[in-house]
Amino acid sequence: MRVLLDTHIYLWWLADSPSLSRSARKIIESAETVYVSSASIWEAVIKIGLKRLDVEAEDLVSGIQESDFIELPIKAEHTLSLLQLGNYHKDPFDRILVAQAISEPVHLLSSDSVLAQYSKLVMIV
Repeated sequence: MRVLLDTHIYLWWLADSPSLSRSARKIIESAETVYVSSASIWEAVIKIGLKRLDVEAEDLVSGIQESDFIELPIKAEHTLSLLQLGNYHKDPFDRILVAQAISEPVHLLSSDSVLAQYSKLVMIV
């Protein structure tokens, strides 16, 4: 299985947080390929700048390679997919992650149950 991590899932993974469920950890560890979107790094850097997230931005980038994950850049086709999405969620970062998951296709791993309304590719953990 190929999975794309929602931003909070990636942050929990890097921090080895107890917030990351056992089932999420198992999915990540057994996945064929794990992706982290450049949108997640963008979102986190904005939160770092607003003092709402206390991590080193460089660690977020290096953590992708160190975890044997693959960065998924935002492509034009991903942004076009946004036009097909319902208006269930207002957060632009969550919406682009859903669009990426649908476009690629990969499973989006998240704890945000609202995202499940978009596609069966969204896995709530």
